[in-house]
Amino acid sequence: MNVDLQKVRELCDPSRDQKIFVDDIIIEKGALKHLPSIMKEKYGQFKNVVMICDQNTYEAAGKKVEQLLPAIHTVILDPTDLHANEIGVAAAEKELNQYGDVDFMIACGSGTIHDITRYHAYNRKINFLSIPTAASVDGFVSTVAAMTWHGFKKSFTAVSPVFVLADSEIFSHAPARLTASGVGDLIGKYTSICDWKIAHAVTGEYISMPVVEWEQEILKDLIDNLDGIGKHDFKAYENLMYGLLLSGLAMQMIGNSRPASGAEHHCSHLWEMAAINEPIDFLHGEKVGVGLCLVSAVYKRALAKLKEGNYTVKSHMDVETDFIKEHFKNETLQKAILEENTPNLMADITADQLKAKEAEIITILEELPSAEQIIGWMKKVNALTTIEELTLDESLRPLTLKLSPYVRQRLTFMRLLKFYDFYDEVIEG
Repeated sequence: MNVDLQKVRELCDPSRDQKIFVDDIIIEKGALKHLPSIMKEKYGQFKNVVMICDQNTYEAAGKKVEQLLPAIHTVILDPTDLHANEIGVAAAEKELNQYGDVDFMIACGSGTIHDITRYHAYNRKINFLSIPTAASVDGFVSTVAAMTWHGFKKSFTAVSPVFVLADSEIFSHAPARLTASGVGDLIGKYTSICDWKIAHAVTGEYISMPVVEWEQEILKDLIDNLDGIGKHDFKAYENLMYGLLLSGLAMQMIGNSRPASGAEHHCSHLWEMAAINEPIDFLHGEKVGVGLCLVSAVYKRALAKLKEGNYTVKSHMDVETDFIKEHFKNETLQKAILEENTPNLMADITADQLKAKEAEIITILEELPSAEQIIGWMKKVNALTTIEELTLDESLRPLTLKLSPYVRQRLTFMRLLKFYDFYDEVIEG
């Protein structure tokens, strides 16, 4: 599948210094065969190259990389309880230090391996090449490393890969659960785009409509190709990988995760912090997909209330400091959350503002697919859709929806809902 990066670059706003950092992307069956020529022609000046993978991704693609690049050094991490956190970073660093002045890296794996690799590439001020072994996440070309750092979900400044070699012969054979995770992560853009549009409408926050329209095209292509994933159609898998990579490029362009992360991701981040739940070991896209189902249901209930018109709006909404302290009992985590919410995102928002933007908010919410539609699409790839499937009790659903907006300094409709008198009713469902 051809990725026209020139077309992508045309979406960049030069007045905001927007850019993408990837030299090229190849998505095709047998893409890995291009690796020797790419390394020789584009990155031949680098002599001490290290590949990071885990035991599973080594078997899936790492062995082949070693055959194609005999001089490469390989770091193979234990996949058991491997996460993008301080422990995973330290395990990779211990192995990397054996190889001296590494000048180029290859990430051979899915999301965790890529975040660990980009973290080290940034700290060493070197480039890396991406070989995704599963269409599981949209962060392959991210410029940030999403980490759970000492219990707090945090994004570290990092680097994008300079090249992506996505071999559909490899990623189409990844465990079905990983592919379903990718669908969950990508389809989650429905609520993240909704949140971005509403934040723009209410506060004038910057938005790139060319990027929004582009992401909407990606979502349409995803939905149109979901049946093919169930039939193990190479083209459907390539389309999913294409969408995930383009979503990552949208984040590169904007300079943050706003185009691809909203209230649905905040649910996932909260669960990952294990503040209100015991630690759970599920994939990023699985948690995002469940967050999407919960959030979209609330948004549609709120839409019905807005259209009825019989509601009142608070004059202001403070950060619920006591509520945060009640549920983030770990002092370090509590302090981090309170700092994240300083200053108050909603300090300058008024009831008059929200009332004035009512029609626009309604229009944006009407464009959002219903929770039932979304669940139907997710079920086509056997993706998770309920909080119980994450081994979390249903009683945590309302608390998740009320507390999760505080995990990020980002305005979402889930956070704005706190202004409305129907808030508890639409949250409780």
